[in-house]
Amino acid sequence: QVQLVESGGGLVQTGGSLRLSCAASGRGLSSYTMAWFRQATGRERDFVAAISGPGGSTYYADVKGRFTIFRDNIKNTVYLQMNSLKPEDTAVYYCAAGLLATAKAMGLVPAYDYWGQGTQVTVSS
Repeated sequence: QVQLVESGGGLVQTGGSLRLSCAASGRGLSSYTMAWFRQATGRERDFVAAISGPGGSTYYADVKGRFTIFRDNIKNTVYLQMNSLKPEDTAVYYCAAGLLATAKAMGLVPAYDYWGQGTQVTVSS
């Protein structure tokens, strides 16, 4: 069983930065692919970024170059550094963990077995 707790959300102006954290507890966490998804009001949960156990990462095209995902396997924590934030980045951000059979699944909600409770990010214009 894996438990995930996000933190770091808040209100920021356009162009600002936030760093989200996801503290994980459980066994074998270094083997899990960790990801961030987001869900805006009235929309589906969308992929943002993911990082595999060895450290390979992938991003949604719209955040590439602005967001960076990284993990600290000693602290069992994954981070999402968000720079140059836009109002359209406003959403609840969720951390997820899964043992993926293929890297092709990194962007898919059903590939992840464990989810955090979410943290709100609001970007004002």
